[in-house]
Amino acid sequence: MRFASTLGTVEAAQYPAHWEADVVLSDGGTAHVRPIRPADADRLRSFYGRLSDESIYFRFFGPRPRLSEREITWFTNVDYESRVALIATIGTEMVAVIRYDRIEPGEAEVAFLVEDAHQGRGVASVLLEHLAATAREKGIARFVADVLPANQKMMAVLKQVGYTAQSRFADGVVRMTLDLTPTETAQEVTASREHRAESRSIERLLSPGSVAVVGAGREPGGIGQTVLRNLLGADFAGPVYPVHREARALAGVRAYPSVTAIDGEVDLAVLAVPADGVIEVVKECAEKGVRGLIVVSSGFGETGPEGRARQDELARIARAYGLRVVGPNCLGVANTDPAVRLNATLAATLPGLGRVGFFSQSGALGTALLQRVAQRGMGISSFVSAGNRADVSGNDLLQYWEEDPRTDVILLYLESLGNPRKFARLARRISRRKPIVVVKSGGTTQDVPTGHAAPVLGLPDTALSALFEQAGVIRVDDLIQQFDVAQLLAYQPLPAGSRVGLVSNSDAMALLAADACVRVGLEPRPPVNLGARACPEEFGEALTSVIPDVDAVVAIYMPPIPGDGAKVAAELLRASRDCGKPVLATFEGRIGMLGELRVGTGTGTGTVPGRGSIPSYAAPEEAVRALAHVVRHARWLERPAGVPEEIEGVDTGAARDLVLATLGDAPARIDASELLACYGVEVWPSETVESPEEAVEAASRLGWPVVLKAAGPEAAMRAGTVRLGLSGPDGVRDAYADLTRQLEPEAVLTVQRMAPQPAVPTVAGVMDDPAFGAVVSFGLGEITARLLRDEAYRLAPLTREDAAALVRSPRAAPLLLGEYGYPPVAVEALEDLLIRLGRLADDLPEVARLTLDPVLVGESGVIVLGARAVLRSHEGPRPDGGPRRLG
Repeated sequence: MRFASTLGTVEAAQYPAHWEADVVLSDGGTAHVRPIRPADADRLRSFYGRLSDESIYFRFFGPRPRLSEREITWFTNVDYESRVALIATIGTEMVAVIRYDRIEPGEAEVAFLVEDAHQGRGVASVLLEHLAATAREKGIARFVADVLPANQKMMAVLKQVGYTAQSRFADGVVRMTLDLTPTETAQEVTASREHRAESRSIERLLSPGSVAVVGAGREPGGIGQTVLRNLLGADFAGPVYPVHREARALAGVRAYPSVTAIDGEVDLAVLAVPADGVIEVVKECAEKGVRGLIVVSSGFGETGPEGRARQDELARIARAYGLRVVGPNCLGVANTDPAVRLNATLAATLPGLGRVGFFSQSGALGTALLQRVAQRGMGISSFVSAGNRADVSGNDLLQYWEEDPRTDVILLYLESLGNPRKFARLARRISRRKPIVVVKSGGTTQDVPTGHAAPVLGLPDTALSALFEQAGVIRVDDLIQQFDVAQLLAYQPLPAGSRVGLVSNSDAMALLAADACVRVGLEPRPPVNLGARACPEEFGEALTSVIPDVDAVVAIYMPPIPGDGAKVAAELLRASRDCGKPVLATFEGRIGMLGELRVGTGTGTGTVPGRGSIPSYAAPEEAVRALAHVVRHARWLERPAGVPEEIEGVDTGAARDLVLATLGDAPARIDASELLACYGVEVWPSETVESPEEAVEAASRLGWPVVLKAAGPEAAMRAGTVRLGLSGPDGVRDAYADLTRQLEPEAVLTVQRMAPQPAVPTVAGVMDDPAFGAVVSFGLGEITARLLRDEAYRLAPLTREDAAALVRSPRAAPLLLGEYGYPPVAVEALEDLLIRLGRLADDLPEVARLTLDPVLVGESGVIVLGARAVLRSHEGPRPDGGPRRLG
C-alpha cells in the first residue's frame, strides 16, 4: 500500500459510463459495480467497521482497528487513470472494494477486500473481471499482488480467474503476477461463472420456498386475487402470504398488512399493486430479504416515456438491492415440479407435468398459449412470461433450462431481442444438448410493443434467420408450428436422415403427405396403402416392415367409420417402441399425443404423455412440416461445432493504430485498402481521373488492359457504367467520352487494371449493428441478385464451417459451385476472405461498415477490386463483450 506525500481532496473525475454495471453473483443475487467516489467516505467507514479482524489482517498484514481520515481520503479519491478503485454495493451499503495502483508503465498493484457476510458469493471474482478490463483500457498489462500465505481465498480468486499467473515466495509473502492478456481460458471461466450465476438466479424465482402476493384484494377477478387463488389451487408446496393493508384473511388464508409484517421468510413476491406504488413495495421487499419479484402490474414501459422511466427505476432499484425481476406487465411464472407446484400466474389452467420449458414475452398471449399446450396434452416443465422484460429475459431462461434435468426442449416466443450476440452464443452451445424452437414476431420497429427492447436495426429479417441458423435454433413461422415441432422433439428420437416412410389407410392423404415431403426437401418412399378397412394388426405389421429402410415414419389413420382407434393406436405404439426412429401420425384428425398416459403430478390436471408417445397432427402436411424442421436440426447437430481458427498475415496492432489515428468524434472514412492489408487482404489499386489524358496516364501506370468505370457506389450499380478490356489509349479516350456523356453532371471515373476472366462478381462486407454487433454479409454481385437482396449473414468471428455456410446460403450460390454450365471457382479462397473479414470485424468495433465491391471469384482465387469503409467512435464493451454484466 502506497500513499502520496501530500493528500489534497481530489475532485470527482469523470469515468466512462460502462465502468458501472449491475452483476449477478454466484448465489443468484445481484449487486452494483461502480468506481469509488469521494462521497463514498461514510460508506467506506461503515464497510470497514463490519469487517472481521482476520479480513483486516489479511488485507493490511497487521491489525488496524480503524482507518484514519487520511487513509479514507486516499482510498476514496482516485484519478481513474493510474489509480482506480471499484466497489460493489447492495442497496446503499458497500460490500466489497478492489483497487489498482500503477507502480510502473504497464504494471499495477492490485488488492481487494470483501465484507465477511458476503464472502463466498463471487463478489471478488466479478470485481476482478471488471478491474482487469478497466486496467487494459488504461494500458496496464499486468497485476501484481502481495498475499499472506494463509490468505488462501485471495490466492484462489487470483489463480482461478483464468489469466496466466505466476507466484514466488519471499520475505514471508507470496507475490502473484497476473498477465491480463485475455485468454481462451479466461473467457471460458467468465462464461462458466455467468452461466452458473444466472441459472441460479432463475432457479430462485422458479423454486421458491414461500410466496407473498402483494395487492391481493377481496374482489373476485382482481389481478392479485387471481394470482392468489391460482397459487392455492395448484397446491403450492410452501406457505402463501397474502398482503393487504386491511383484510385479516383472503381466500381463507391469513393476510398481513405489509411484507415486513410477515412472520416467516419470503423468497418470492408477486406484485399486483398500482404502478406508482411498486417502487415502495420493492424497497419493502428488499428490507424483508425477498429474493425475487414478479411484477404483474401494468402502467410501465407500455404506456409511454413516463412509464418507461418508472420501469427503468424499478429495474435499477431491484438490482441494487439484490433482486431479480420478472415483468412488469407480465403473466407470471409456473413450475410443474411435484416438489414445488408453483402457479404464480394469471392463468387458471396450466398444462401438466412435461419436458418442455416455455418462455413468452407476451403476457396477454401467454394464457392462450398455455391453454393450447394443455389441449395437446404435451405438458411443460416450467413457464415464464417476461412482459416488458425490464430485467429477466429469454437469455436468463436459456441459462437455467440448460442445466434443468426436467427440461428437454426449450420454446421461446420473442417479440424483440435484447442482446442477440449473447443469445447466439448461448443458443449455439445449448442447441447441441437441447433443441430450441423460436417464434420471432415482428421485423420492424413498428411491430415491437412499447416498453420492449428495440428490434434489430439496420439488417433485414433474413439476418435474424441467419443468426438462428448459425446457432442451431429452429425458427418456425407461427405458434402452431412451434407446438407441432415441440411435441415431436419432446417425445420422439431425432431422425438420422431425410427418408420418410408413409403408412396409410387413405390413398389421397398418403399422396398429400408425399407431396408435402417433396416440397420441404424430404425423401418420401412409396406409400404403403392399407385400404379403408385395414385392421389394427395390419397397421402394426406395415409399420414394422417400413421402419428398417427409412429414417422416420408418418402413419395416417382416417377410418371412414370410427371403430378400432384405440387398438390401432396401441399397435402403432407397440411397433414403434424402441425402434430408435421418429414416428408421427395423423390419427383421426386429432391434435395431441398417442401413448400410455400417466397421471400428472404438476400444477395442471389430467394426464400427460410419456417418452415414446406418438405425436398426432390434424393433417399429414402439418406432420411433414414438423418433421422437416427436426431433420434440419439433426443435420446441424452432425456438423462439427468449430472454433474461429488462427489465420496468418494478420497485424491487429497495426490495424488498431490506423483506426485510432483516423477516427475523430464524428464518423470518418478510412483508407480501406490499407486497413484490409493489415488482415492479409489485397485490394487492386485504382486511380480516379478527371480527363481523358489522365485516364490514359493512369492506365499506363497500372498496366494494360484496363477498365474504366463510374467511381461512386450508387452510379457503379447502374447498368452500363463499366467499360472492359481497354487495351490502348484511343480506346480509353473513347470510353471516357462515352461515360462522361452518360453520367453527366456527376461524372467521376476511375481506372483499374483488367481482372482475369472468367470470374463471378460477388459482394462481401461487415457492419457493426447496434444490436447484433459485428456481422459479415455476402452475396453475388449480379444486378438481379442485388435487386432481390440475395444476401446472407453470419455473426463474426467466423469458423470455417460458418464461412462455408455463408458462401452457400444465397439463392444464386450454385453459380459459384459449377452448376448451370458455369465453371467452378475458388470457393476456399472466398471462404478465407470471409474469415479474414470476420476477424477484422470482431477485432475492430470502430468499423461501422466495410464493403468489398466487387470481389471477383475466379478458378484460381479472389480479386478485390473495390473497398470502402466508415468508422465511428465506440466506447466500452460490445453488448456481449467484456466482463459480466446485466442488460
